Amino acid sequence: MKLIAGAGIFLMLGSAHAADLENGDDLHFEHCTGCHDSAVYTRASRNVQSLDRLGTQVRFCKNSLSLTWFDDEVDDVIAYLNQAYYHF
Repeated sequence: MKLIAGAGIFLMLGSAHAADLENGDDLHFEHCTGCHDSAVYTRASRNVQSLDRLGTQVRFCKNSLSLTWFDDEVDDVIAYLNQAYYHF
């Protein structure tokens, strides 16, 4: 079952690597929770309404904070947020 879920995330992100949800969780905790808590992901009026928009938002935040994440780390955070909150 985990293999199927991992393959689904891999296909959704269109990346050459399988997303690392644990790394995404760690990066999110270290860099994102200082600005906001999980309510931003669960509120009725959330801005993110698609996987593409989630990617755009994660990249916006990464750039705003001048984080030096590699593309695979961005993908890890996107996959983590999608799995934990969005379920696109």
